[in-house]
Amino acid sequence: MIIDTINSPIRVGVLGFGGLGQAAARVLTPKKEMLWVATADKKGFAYDDSGLSPDAAIKSYVQQGSVGHLQPQGVLSDNSIQDLLSHDVEGYFLALPNLPNTFMADVAKTFIASGWQGVLVDALKRTSAMEQILEIQTDLRKAGITYITGCGATPGLLTAAAAIAAQSYAEIHSVKITFGVGIANWEAYRATIREDIAHMPEFDVETARAMSDEEVAALLDKTNGIIALEDMEHADDIMLELAGICDRDRVTVGGVVDTRNKKKPLSTNVQVTGRTFEGKISTHTFTLGDETSMAANVCGPAFGYLKAGVALQRRGLTGLFTAAEIMPQFVR
Repeated sequence: MIIDTINSPIRVGVLGFGGLGQAAARVLTPKKEMLWVATADKKGFAYDDSGLSPDAAIKSYVQQGSVGHLQPQGVLSDNSIQDLLSHDVEGYFLALPNLPNTFMADVAKTFIASGWQGVLVDALKRTSAMEQILEIQTDLRKAGITYITGCGATPGLLTAAAAIAAQSYAEIHSVKITFGVGIANWEAYRATIREDIAHMPEFDVETARAMSDEEVAALLDKTNGIIALEDMEHADDIMLELAGICDRDRVTVGGVVDTRNKKKPLSTNVQVTGRTFEGKISTHTFTLGDETSMAANVCGPAFGYLKAGVALQRRGLTGLFTAAEIMPQFVR
């Protein structure tokens, strides 16, 4: 699946321009094989055939509330995603909050209905959200869309690492994913933090979505900025099950998010325990460097999977894949 994109960069868009979308734009800036030409938020979109400026787009979003105010490339719109689809974009990273839980599937249906053909990657978290994507896989294939789901850090990078680590074993006993996230200011990642709050025992997706910024801040005051999560509903489980690695009940995900410090409260890692063909029980551990941020560990893999998706698309392979099935390609 090697493709030469240096002389003809892949034209990519980023849907959602909160903290993750803005980080994605910055990740793309030095890349030669991808050109960031499109983005959208709830109030508007921006498109530039020669490439958008992250600094200008971020300034427009922060100061005026939407990339639609970016001049001359911006357009204010209440149907920003749908309106953007008439422009020439080969692939999109859906850096969107999955609140409500149906949102990502609804966005995918918008692409299907529009007649657009290309590559989509997401970084959704919940198993139930991914199940909704699985329900429309036939529609995606018929529409000529190559969709890779679960392409962030977890699900994503760590799920793929678990799939590789599993090869040493004849049987997988458990896959344990533990993450640590450090964010100096939670307001830079409001949607992500709300998704994390939705995993807390006394909350769900709808209650977290309905919380005002003041209510989120009050909750974080009570916990000293810490969100501790155990046995989360994370799509790593269904991805590893679909890949034939192990049953989903053998996969556990949990972690700690510190919303007041950049330093990670603990090292992010995945532990794969299994039995070898000789009958030995052992554990592989893959640990991410503490210096890598959440944004780096989500956006980097997402664009690696987007490049892989373009290779599949150009060979006529459409439909739905997961990050545990496809090897990402490094974007130079």
